Amino acid sequence: MSDEAAPGYVRVRLDLSYDGSEFSGWAKQAGGRRTVQGEIEDALRTVTRSRETYELTVAGRTDAGVHARGQVAHVDLPEQVWREHHGKLLKRLAGRLPRDVRVWALREAPDGFNARFSAVWRRYAYRVTDNPGGVDPLLRGHVLWHDWPLDVDAMNEAARRLLGEHDFAAYCKRREGATTIRTLQELSLVRGDDGIVTATVRADAFCHNMVRSLIGALLFVGDGHRGPEWPGKVLAAGVRDSAVHVVRPHGLTLEEVGYPADELLAARNKEARNRRTLPGAAGCC
Repeated sequence: MSDEAAPGYVRVRLDLSYDGSEFSGWAKQAGGRRTVQGEIEDALRTVTRSRETYELTVAGRTDAGVHARGQVAHVDLPEQVWREHHGKLLKRLAGRLPRDVRVWALREAPDGFNARFSAVWRRYAYRVTDNPGGVDPLLRGHVLWHDWPLDVDAMNEAARRLLGEHDFAAYCKRREGATTIRTLQELSLVRGDDGIVTATVRADAFCHNMVRSLIGALLFVGDGHRGPEWPGKVLAAGVRDSAVHVVRPHGLTLEEVGYPADELLAARNKEARNRRTLPGAAGCC
């Protein structure tokens, strides 16, 4: 996965959003399942009248049912294709893409830009309501209903104990050869005037199921089943706890991806590719 487009190609940054309800996640899959990547790549091939499929690289692969408001991807297009189509490409994609996915901006990326490895943080929001009557029908695809009253102060107390760089193995689905060390930069919850509790979760990167597992643990604190110290103890133990539930995906939205200044892209790409260990840890994670 190069940080530069090959000779004769132009790297293009795409800013996009989608409702994940009817998608089997971001990444293309065998068996004809509908994915965000597949829809956009098919649309690009059609509107540029190309025989070739130009593959997208994304900032964060989202699971089935997860939404995105501020997703970022890049694609390398032949210079001739970009010159010929870039002026009308955005409008043509709007006419070709299904209504549950939109590309909002297309622009030539700066040197060294990589949608995945250049990112310095990803920010997600998870929305949940404890309204005894359930979820507003107009929001049912984006808000989880939790049928116990939630103490947001207790949830925030628990969340503060999880901030910083840790091995989040207890909150991740392990993948062979992948580290579970992450830096959790923000984890906070606010109840809005409408009663919906929004959790903001920001980290340099996330491992599989990490956000939904963290929210599952905090909900157990919020409804009184566990004390505020419990999520921190689970983190320290470093192993999955059967009491940590991976909450349903529809409450989760990727809100924004952050990137450094253009002159820092190359350094960030190198840093992101390094395998991390915690201070004092022996060997590789």
